[in-house]
Amino acid sequence: MDIDLARAWVQAIAVAVGRHKDHLTQLDSAIGDADHGTNLDRGFTAAAVAVSDLAPDTVGAVLTKTGTTLISTIGGASGPLYGGAFRALGKALDTPVADPLAFTGALAAGLESIQKLGTAALGDKTMTDAYAPAVAAFGEQARQGGDFATAAAAAADAAEEGMRATTPLQARKGRASYLGARSVGHQDPGATSTALIFRALADTAGRP
Repeated sequence: MDIDLARAWVQAIAVAVGRHKDHLTQLDSAIGDADHGTNLDRGFTAAAVAVSDLAPDTVGAVLTKTGTTLISTIGGASGPLYGGAFRALGKALDTPVADPLAFTGALAAGLESIQKLGTAALGDKTMTDAYAPAVAAFGEQARQGGDFATAAAAAADAAEEGMRATTPLQARKGRASYLGARSVGHQDPGATSTALIFRALADTAGRP
């Protein structure tokens, strides 16, 4: 990943979230506050503008700016969770170019940030259920010598599989956990937006 790809990724996330805003809100209306799509759309739209106006010298600068913007513009728990993850990514990538192994480490730092703040594990029906398998898939490809686009595609596929796997789960964290057994049968909105983020990375990295 270079600076241009980092910026393009953030801008692609903004487009994807804007396109799926209503779907995210619909999912959140079933088990949350019905504002996930609106909040993320506002945050990533602001982040896309912020990074387009930036003159960074590292990949990390782009992602740190993204995280800071998300924290300041997204309400509820999503701002600190997504913003903290992007800031952790940025802190780990203090170079103009990051190879797949370096990016694996940065993704792991992002996951650590999410889990530290949200205290969620796999199976709790949260964004972790999409993020954790994405990190594992990206890292597996990187360690096998795969290029960035191949690793990103594997991560996106794993995130989407993890997203779908949240539907039969009972939520154990967040607002959805208050519903108990009534949360079963609903796809988690945080896992869904996380899958969008990784698919945006795969689509951006795969462009010629």
